[in-house]
Amino acid sequence: MFFKSKEGKEKILNLYNQKLEELKIEHSEKLLATKFGTTNVIITGETKKPPLLLIHGTGGCAPLILESLPNLSSRFCVYAVDVLAQPNKSAEQKLDMKSLDYGEWLLEVIIKLSLKDVTLVGFSFGGLISLKALEFSEILIKEVFLIAPVYIVNGNPLQGVFKMFLPLKKFMKTNNQKHIKKVMNALFSEYDDFALAYMSNTFQYCNMDFSPLPIISKKSAQNIKTPITLIACEGDIMFPGKKMISRAKKIFPALKETMILRGSEHVPNTKDFKLIEELILHKSR
Repeated sequence: MFFKSKEGKEKILNLYNQKLEELKIEHSEKLLATKFGTTNVIITGETKKPPLLLIHGTGGCAPLILESLPNLSSRFCVYAVDVLAQPNKSAEQKLDMKSLDYGEWLLEVIIKLSLKDVTLVGFSFGGLISLKALEFSEILIKEVFLIAPVYIVNGNPLQGVFKMFLPLKKFMKTNNQKHIKKVMNALFSEYDDFALAYMSNTFQYCNMDFSPLPIISKKSAQNIKTPITLIACEGDIMFPGKKMISRAKKIFPALKETMILRGSEHVPNTKDFKLIEELILHKSR
């Protein structure tokens, strides 16, 4: 099971609902039955507009990624997907990162929503899911925007151990906030009390997957035909921006554009998310 206890799950879902309420957006929620598990989707924007699927990262949820990119619904009907086995309302079923299961799951979500010509926006682990979807079948996908994605390069493992893994283990053992703040400072360009509370509860009450992250092969990357825009973060210790862009240019023939966020940690700040939004809105005209 993903959640360690019923009480822990309740705490996290209370925070989830609190954030969704704070967004003050007109929305509907759909629970989709997929072969991989029930999937929750938050829909905002007019359904007659072009569809955009928003996919959050590890330790995240649909309301948090909607908060980071609030204006996409001006041009799209936005479908923010709760990723499986994460602190949200979707099923707790973890999929194999090395297989194409995450891609098959996302395609099934798109089919169940009766969508085509979909724009995918994947942040962090959502980037891996987006690329897995392209590997599985590109037929319903029009364009992809990847923000600091997992699956193209990995950072220095020693840096990761000292700046994140060890403080995280200490936090999980002691529940001392100073340790989780070290992790947050390594990952986030900026964060507020809500993000701190959400991440604290996630690492306290959830069985997180710490297995090694896979890397897309050159052969698979070369088979992708769908246009890709890549946004990388210069100060990202997990997926270094310059290294990522360098490899992406070598392996993706479909790479349309790249952008590097100067000085940004893995999670961009509000100003940089605004730049990302403007890029997506401009490119989709």
